[in-house]
Amino acid sequence: MARTRHRDRRGRGLRGPLLPASLPAARTRAERFDDLVLDAVDRIGDEWRPQVEPIEFGVEDVPPNDPSPWEAGEVPLGRYFPQDRGLPPRVVVYRRPVETRAEDEADLADLIRQVVIEQVAHALGVDPERLDPRYGRD
Repeated sequence: MARTRHRDRRGRGLRGPLLPASLPAARTRAERFDDLVLDAVDRIGDEWRPQVEPIEFGVEDVPPNDPSPWEAGEVPLGRYFPQDRGLPPRVVVYRRPVETRAEDEADLADLIRQVVIEQVAHALGVDPERLDPRYGRD
């Protein structure tokens, strides 16, 4: 006959979440990072919106182990993947390398914006300064 446990091993009872999911503090670091990437995409000017709409944006924790030849010795912060075999063009931002290089929350937001602008500029074949006149001045 199986025993049913109603309490944890120290007899304190079942634990619940510390914060309700509706509060902003309940969001994980990864969720906040995703929001910063979306904010960076939203800051791209309206004149570029038609060219940017087909691009999918994503976040991965770390880059894959097969670096591109031009990335030798460097850990990429993001990559652009052109349209391939029915897949739309994609921009991926790598969360861990970006978080490692950022000093604080404001620096993290700036670095994410810079990575997104660089990768979208690469995708569109334009200079990053054309997408965001503030690029490189922050």
